[in-house]
Amino acid sequence: PPEEGTTAAITAATTVAPESNGTPAPDVTLLNSDGKEVKLSDFFGKPIVLNFWASWCPPCKAELPDFDKACRAYEGKVTFLMVNLTDGQRETVEGAKSFIEDKGYTFPVYFDTKYEASYKYGLSSIPQTFFLDANGNVVAQATGMITAAQLEQGIGMIYGE
Repeated sequence: PPEEGTTAAITAATTVAPESNGTPAPDVTLLNSDGKEVKLSDFFGKPIVLNFWASWCPPCKAELPDFDKACRAYEGKVTFLMVNLTDGQRETVEGAKSFIEDKGYTFPVYFDTKYEASYKYGLSSIPQTFFLDANGNVVAQATGMITAAQLEQGIGMIYGE
């Protein structure tokens, strides 16, 4: 994680914005890659990076390699929930799985097939990333594509060794 006091270069369009004292993250139900329902709260206990994306979204595709690297680097320490916005038409579970497999990504993918998560998190565009502490509070969020440095900055806000 970045040292305390260091900050990443942040563009005007995309910032990793701290939330005031952390707000409780809305609990949502997603489908895992086996089609089983999981709740966000099942993952509380470790810091969480919650990212919303779709395979048809160019900025989403551009940031996914950084998320994959970070997921491997923080394995066992930070949980990555890569939530695919699965509408069943433009984006399907099969299409998203095939996209991830073709790219060789190893992060776990979850599917928002009922749009419950997108609704509860107030998404109006993607990608969007939320940084949650181990207690399930949103500590920071970023709207739009983030750089590897911004991803590290967000992780630094929720995880300290």
